[in-house]
Amino acid sequence: MGNYVVLNDDNFEQEVIKSDVPVLIDFWAEWCMPCKMIAPIVEELASEYQGKLKVGKLDVDNNPQVSMKYGIRSIPTLLIFKNGQPVDQIIGAVPKKVILEKLLPHLDQ
Repeated sequence: MGNYVVLNDDNFEQEVIKSDVPVLIDFWAEWCMPCKMIAPIVEELASEYQGKLKVGKLDVDNNPQVSMKYGIRSIPTLLIFKNGQPVDQIIGAVPKKVILEKLLPHLDQ
């Protein structure tokens, strides 16, 4: 399971909107090969930034409300939330370096 939170339509507000630390959300699906490629990077970030960042994974097939609300049209999509608002997004399987470039400005150093 690792250091990430399994998100769903029911716990999204509590875990993401009300979070007191920035949140990185991985929108994914079981059948999505690029999602499987990026998953180990997301899980690494969950460990490396524990305490500074909350990492969540949301299965788009099982949680259509959140996916529709934030306009998730292709996966994997990573959304970065800070203070309850989406502040950045990354679409597609990208290298860890690309994720860090978008993520680090939002973390309290």
